[in-house]
Amino acid sequence: MQVEIYPEKEKWSELTKRPVIKREQLTEIVAGIFDEVEKKGDSALVEFNKKFDGAEVKNISVSQEEIKDAEERICEELKQAIQEAKENITKFHASQIPEIEKIETTNGVICWRENRAIEKVGIYIPGGTAPLFSTVLMLAVPARLAGCEEIILCTPPDKMGNINPAILYTANLCGITQIFKTGGAQAIAAMTLGTESIPNVYKIFGPGNQYVVAAKEFAQNYNVAIDMPAGPSEVLVIADENAVPEFCAADLLSQAEHGSDSQVIFLATDEKVFNETILETRKQLEVLPRNEMAAESLNNSHFILLSSIEEALEFSNLYAPEHLILALNNFEKYIPQIRNAGSVFLGNYSCESAGDYASGTNHTLPTNGFAKNYSGVSLDSFVKKITFQNLSEQGLKNLGKTIEVMAETEGLFAHKNAVSIRLKKQNERI
Repeated sequence: MQVEIYPEKEKWSELTKRPVIKREQLTEIVAGIFDEVEKKGDSALVEFNKKFDGAEVKNISVSQEEIKDAEERICEELKQAIQEAKENITKFHASQIPEIEKIETTNGVICWRENRAIEKVGIYIPGGTAPLFSTVLMLAVPARLAGCEEIILCTPPDKMGNINPAILYTANLCGITQIFKTGGAQAIAAMTLGTESIPNVYKIFGPGNQYVVAAKEFAQNYNVAIDMPAGPSEVLVIADENAVPEFCAADLLSQAEHGSDSQVIFLATDEKVFNETILETRKQLEVLPRNEMAAESLNNSHFILLSSIEEALEFSNLYAPEHLILALNNFEKYIPQIRNAGSVFLGNYSCESAGDYASGTNHTLPTNGFAKNYSGVSLDSFVKKITFQNLSEQGLKNLGKTIEVMAETEGLFAHKNAVSIRLKKQNERI
């Protein structure tokens, strides 16, 4: 752990830097994968499954039999947990459906906005050491609420050519349209370009390793949108004298275990809580099953003692964390000072894991400082907003002169004429 005691503000920008991911030749590799998928389609995906995942897969489409088998392999306790999480996520995201509000901007001029679902979306779910079936809930639930017609899911198979049963069960429960056995950059390429089996989509969602992230960025060259720029997971905890060191350590490690490139930041204003949290973090780390990954993550992380909560919030806003935890007694007082964060957890009992799984908020969030200019996934992520306007004859008469003057000043006389010709027609009838 990197421990800092009352660092000077001039050093803060250095402390807010994320671990650098080596991306040399990444674009070249991704471009080559896209080229192979474009040329060979499904057969390229089969080859990549074998090359990257060691999986022999003849048919990349998941069958109904496989989905049914997955349901039988899931215990009732997990099914109930998934169902409760789904209900909470549904309740929270359904509240984001807007009512249509028509505004009369000028007498006779009515304007409004309506949502339209993105018709085809693709969801990428990592497999490997942490099969993120919870991310299926976070992406499929709002997609269904938004009204997306096609929801495609790609996830890598294991060496036996199978998909984790929890992912299959959750995908089926959430109404995923089609599921495919392919991972990595090749899955992003398939959803971008389309293959014999996998339809191309209009927007791609989901986390992944550096190759997946680079592939999502590359997909934008083909006019495919993505959810947001992404990077390794991160959390920043701000603690005062009322914080519980055991809780703080657990929250820090819950993010550190995501991967060796994850980062955690601990800011404290009380020296006793600060030192006890460092000791507790080391203690809890020893018994974690994924402690090697978490230990590597802690090497890139910072434990910082600061003078005040206001100073800690200033640092946090500069860092712009994916997850922000306020382990404070009177957190309400500080909420207005939070400017940059993906999702915020308030008080000693609001663990970040709640948002990751079941509280209802979305866990697909901006990382790597992008919380300064991006929001996390919401219902809005799955819709386009279309504006409408209706001008009555009187409305055009009321607004016409303004439009004519502005158009003429810009030298766009056809624009002016589109108004003038209508006003003339009105006057001829009078």
